[in-house]
Amino acid sequence: MSTPSETRAGRKPSGRGKAALAIDWWPGSLPEGTTITPHTVIAHDGEVSRATLYRCGQSTSAVCLMHPRQDMQRHPLIPELLRAGHAVWAQASRVVGNDLTLVHESLLLDVAGGMEVLREAGYAHVTLVGISGGAGLYSYYAEQSLIPAADRVSRTPAGAPTPLPDAELPAPDALALIAPHPGQGRLLLAMIDASVADEADPLSIVPELDPYDPANGFGEAPEGSSFTPEFLDRYRAAQRARVQRIDDHARELIEAQRGARRRWKDGSGDVADRRHSILTPVIAMYRSDADPRCTDLRLDASDRPYGSVISPRPSISNYGVGGFGRLTTADAWLSTWSGISSNAAVSRCLERVSVPTLVVEYTGDCSVFPSDVAAALEAAASDDVTHERIRADHFGRRLHEDDDPPIPATARVLASWTEEHAR
Repeated sequence: MSTPSETRAGRKPSGRGKAALAIDWWPGSLPEGTTITPHTVIAHDGEVSRATLYRCGQSTSAVCLMHPRQDMQRHPLIPELLRAGHAVWAQASRVVGNDLTLVHESLLLDVAGGMEVLREAGYAHVTLVGISGGAGLYSYYAEQSLIPAADRVSRTPAGAPTPLPDAELPAPDALALIAPHPGQGRLLLAMIDASVADEADPLSIVPELDPYDPANGFGEAPEGSSFTPEFLDRYRAAQRARVQRIDDHARELIEAQRGARRRWKDGSGDVADRRHSILTPVIAMYRSDADPRCTDLRLDASDRPYGSVISPRPSISNYGVGGFGRLTTADAWLSTWSGISSNAAVSRCLERVSVPTLVVEYTGDCSVFPSDVAAALEAAASDDVTHERIRADHFGRRLHEDDDPPIPATARVLASWTEEHAR
């Protein structure tokens, strides 16, 4: 770990251009006197991630923000948490901005590296705050850090060995989950389009499973869809079957590569085996914006509007370039985006997380639904679990212009809860 430089935030500058972005945050500036220290974190396996430590005053409590693939170093909660008296550790993982090779078991080592920095710096109380997809990452880390080393995950879902049983994984003192996806794999399991007939043909359709066909109950806004229980049962089963097919394909790709590697190493292979042992194929997965709950608002009812977290018109965006899990290696698919194989599932992990746990539900979330939150709460093993509800969309924005700003409200809930448990 290195700390190459340290800066100090002062009063808000008069300009509003790019130069002001370093300290001018929405919904407000960093508190005067905030110290900003960049860190380079070297994980147990030698890989590098980066983080920023924000401090204002002498706090012994640190709040950590991290997401598997998004950079949390400018998250709008940071100024509010600093005002509440907490230091904030905001970390970007080794694969930030690109989930092509995102293996959650490796990212746990990034989290551990950050935890070591904070413990060495003297922070006596550390709270992991998993926001959105960060919930699966931090729940998984909390679970692995709190169980005996011999019981930790020793192989990824792809079968590759992990150093988790031998690594130092400092345990957190508390875990907070905000707008928590059930885990990126389980999120995608609910969103993947079950009507794809052929993975090699992005336009292929099984008509009786098409969630965007009016004959199956689909409707555009404002009326929305009206799906029958029979259709939903068939659709959910077909979603799982599609994920299983991609899992099977991923494992076939992995075994083919390992077979070529074995032959090359034992001398029985040829040049083609050598090349195959190096080549890492990429899985292209199409149409992943098709959760029926996004167009049928009667299902898992909440304050949410019509549409998905990706688009207000998922019938269009489902065929677009965006979406979750679109391009991954076979290892990354199994570890991150498979709702069947991934270990980073919130409800699975919380069954062995004993530290105090806070779950903040955004009531207008188009991506995290009431049943997801209920499953997390039911699974939580801690005897100290708090559930708070705030009117907001998935990104912490107002549902209506008359609503109170959700980010300050979230920060107040989080800061109050953390302060209570840090005593």
